[in-house]
Amino acid sequence: MKFSLIICTYQRPVAIIKLLDTIQQQTLYPNEIIVVDGSLDDKTQNALTLKNYENVSYFKASEMDRGLTKQRNFGISKVNSSIDIICFLDDDTIPEPSYFEALIATYQLKPKALGVGGYITNEVKWQTSPIQNGFSLDGFYRKESTRFKIRRFLGLIDDTSPGFMPKYSHGRPVSYLPPSNKIYPVELFMGGISSFRKEVFNTLQFSTYFEGYGLYEDADFCLRLSTLGELYVNTSARIEHYHEASGRPNKYTYGKMVVRNGWYVWRVKYPKPLLKAKLLFHCNVIVLLKLRFINAITGRNKKEAFTEALGRLVGWFSLFFNKPILK
Repeated sequence: MKFSLIICTYQRPVAIIKLLDTIQQQTLYPNEIIVVDGSLDDKTQNALTLKNYENVSYFKASEMDRGLTKQRNFGISKVNSSIDIICFLDDDTIPEPSYFEALIATYQLKPKALGVGGYITNEVKWQTSPIQNGFSLDGFYRKESTRFKIRRFLGLIDDTSPGFMPKYSHGRPVSYLPPSNKIYPVELFMGGISSFRKEVFNTLQFSTYFEGYGLYEDADFCLRLSTLGELYVNTSARIEHYHEASGRPNKYTYGKMVVRNGWYVWRVKYPKPLLKAKLLFHCNVIVLLKLRFINAITGRNKKEAFTEALGRLVGWFSLFFNKPILK
């Protein structure tokens, strides 16, 4: 199967060079690599001119095409007609040498798969011995964060499998899938370590509702796609994610996006939720923003926690008089 890799980047010349250097070591190399650069300067372009990467095409996004979802859609338009699979990587990721080999093989193992996500290895510590009050799946155990413990105590989370959205949203992300080397069915995964059959984009595009940084744009796309076919996460397609600080929104803006974009993708999945689901959604928002205010008093990054909590609060209030318009 021929596959293309699209990398959307913004103000991260060092990170993308590190990523492309790593891709040179892949056991299965992309048939084409499309870099869509939304940077406001020429540092990324200049850095790439000093290299001689195989199969790489560089495009500088215009102001009209700048922003994660717009850059992804632009990159898709440049994919060669012979390509079968389109992969996406965030510019601050580092894949293991067999990443693409495992990812692409999934489409042969799961012929009905429309999309397959990779597996991040450096964000969660799993172990094979039980952890008190932890989370377990398939013989692996991990600690639960304070927010999940509190929500469980308050009855604000259920047993919905990781990678699926409960009726009130706020479910467990794919980071709650263990490093078992298994392939798990899901209905949403991270866009920054994703892949899709090229034919998918004849029907769907990434929504331009998610401007700029595009928080939860991946959940929106996956949830819409999951109504058309099967999605999976292959935990043997392993990659590290380093959350590069540059190019990210400030914490106040991020906090607003968490709530407003979270509401948006919830309504994509459940356009007419029942009253109980609505109450549980808002209770979860309140608990999480209160925890961020507590972090502003007790945590290490007090200023960041406070500004994010303030953004969450403003974002929550805005839902009552200025709801996002579903596209």
